[in-house]
Amino acid sequence: MSRTVVGARVLITGAARGMGRLYAERAVAEGAKAVILWDRDAAALAATAAELAGGAPAGTIVAPFTVDIADLGAIAQTAQRVRTEVGDPDIVINNAGIVRGKFFWEHDNGDDIRPTMKINALAPMYIAREFLPHMMTNGTREARIVNIASAAGTLSNPRMSVYAASKAALIGWSDSLRLELAQQGFGQVKVTTVCPSYISTGMFDGARGPLLTPLMTPEYVVERVWRAMLAGKPMLMMPWTVNLARALRGTLPLPLWDRVAGGFGVYRSMDQWVGREVLAPDAVQLD
Repeated sequence: MSRTVVGARVLITGAARGMGRLYAERAVAEGAKAVILWDRDAAALAATAAELAGGAPAGTIVAPFTVDIADLGAIAQTAQRVRTEVGDPDIVINNAGIVRGKFFWEHDNGDDIRPTMKINALAPMYIAREFLPHMMTNGTREARIVNIASAAGTLSNPRMSVYAASKAALIGWSDSLRLELAQQGFGQVKVTTVCPSYISTGMFDGARGPLLTPLMTPEYVVERVWRAMLAGKPMLMMPWTVNLARALRGTLPLPLWDRVAGGFGVYRSMDQWVGREVLAPDAVQLD
């Protein structure tokens, strides 16, 4: 893929605000053929689409679609509309997500566990399944799937049990998909799995980054993700301490790792969390 998305169709979930909007702005600025915005907040989506369209270069279409990706049936319906009205995307950025910051026994099955797993884990699979066939058979350009997971999917953490489970599922599926595509000769489709620590978006207000792990800005993360996506990088973990923690967790005996993680503040990082519990699938998703 070129150093830009010029001429590509780019689909972004949770695109009405936050980091999803930042991805959309980047796609518009680089001259994408179509920037396809998915979000469940119809009003915010319409406002974002109008602003983006107003600054779009000639030849770039901004196409908003109101859809709640927690409704798995709606994904197929909306995907068919995208194919009919805009065309299959060349790039899919699965960005939308929600978080619950509480002990597991405080989660409600219907209000907490089910939507977290649907939006964070199942919806990216459903969306990718809709558009993969075209990506695999399209011989005109490379394709990209970007799955925004979380460092929480690589390390256990109190008050994040269901969220961590959803992101661990996303990581396992995303990287397996990458391997399957390469193994079966569809190397033109690159999958990038993104595992960030906390990001200053509002979703994790009150959370404290562990020692040596400051909160990252949305702009910094979007820039890193964008470059990784264009390069077809398989895995992006940030900041560097996420890789270090993952290595230590896999090397040290569990009791010793628990002491290290406790000393670095990993297991206390959500104690003061006051962020928004529910996000409309909205690019503020990144941790």
